[in-house]
Amino acid sequence: MLSRPGEPLSRPGEPLSSWTTLRLGGPARDFVTVGDRRSLYDVVADLDARGERVLVLGGGSNLVVPDAGFDGTVVKVATAGVNVGGDACGGVEVVAEAGEDWDALVARAVASEWIGVEALAGIPGTVGATPIQNVGAYGQDVADTVAAVETFDRHERRTRTFFNADCKFGYRTSVFKQHPGRYIVGSVTFQFKPGSIGASVRYAGLARTLGVEMGERATTRAIREAVLALRRGKGMVLDPDDHDTWSAGSFFTNPFVDADRLPEGAPGYPQPDGSIKTSAAWLIEQAGFAKGYGKGEVRVSSKHTLALTNRGRGTTEELLALAREIRAGVRDRFGIDLDAEPTLIFASL
Repeated sequence: MLSRPGEPLSRPGEPLSSWTTLRLGGPARDFVTVGDRRSLYDVVADLDARGERVLVLGGGSNLVVPDAGFDGTVVKVATAGVNVGGDACGGVEVVAEAGEDWDALVARAVASEWIGVEALAGIPGTVGATPIQNVGAYGQDVADTVAAVETFDRHERRTRTFFNADCKFGYRTSVFKQHPGRYIVGSVTFQFKPGSIGASVRYAGLARTLGVEMGERATTRAIREAVLALRRGKGMVLDPDDHDTWSAGSFFTNPFVDADRLPEGAPGYPQPDGSIKTSAAWLIEQAGFAKGYGKGEVRVSSKHTLALTNRGRGTTEELLALAREIRAGVRDRFGIDLDAEPTLIFASL
């Protein structure tokens, strides 16, 4: 598929390893880059009408692609634009296009004195991916500031806007994740409070790094810098020269268990429904998978047991084999199933 001037750019056979933070994945049969929201919706609608298999690609930070690649069209979202409205009394409304870099938006929020995403610094990927996963870290979730999400509904073939309550946000989930592939995020509207003092610190490690007590507050700038330092220490800030960052971030989500199934010594965080959230990292370590565990070119990160990393010449099959080994080991030791956080294309654990 060759593009004419003004049309989305097409590159058949593009290696997807160039577009994922794991640096894994074979070629796409076709690869189309779109630069505006209307074109994004139109391109996907046209491909759907032709019965084409479609993979919509943001920053590639939460994606596991087969070594064989993708036998269809990959649509790379390269839309850009941030519109700011509102006032100091009513809050700040910010509409960001799906293709905007997430960490750059967080940096802009801190510099502009918008409160609500400062603890989400250093997370790779695009704005459009954040509501799908309800991205969260260090006691903050993107759901805290999302006011609305504009999407293209591929089933109903129309634009649909979801307000916060309609998004069904939960722990690393949303209505968009619960219906995989149905909704193409075009833009996200955020509602920020103005100011330079962040929300109460709700994460113990962050509080220690900041030198404050849990529940106390710090400047958004200090929170962002502390979070970036913590994430770098865990290999969670992208660095092309550091193979510990060649990952999809946390590969497993923290599981929720009944109180009587919480392993002895495991961290436990009571939930409103009576369940207990525990630490996937603790379960993995206690099941015998230490930092650096693995054979060959795919290993557990040397900095964080939740990240599975490509040491440079790994394959997706090696990655999935390691993930399955870890999942089976945790199940055998504790009777708890771990769920993968990244999107697995044509694969399951």
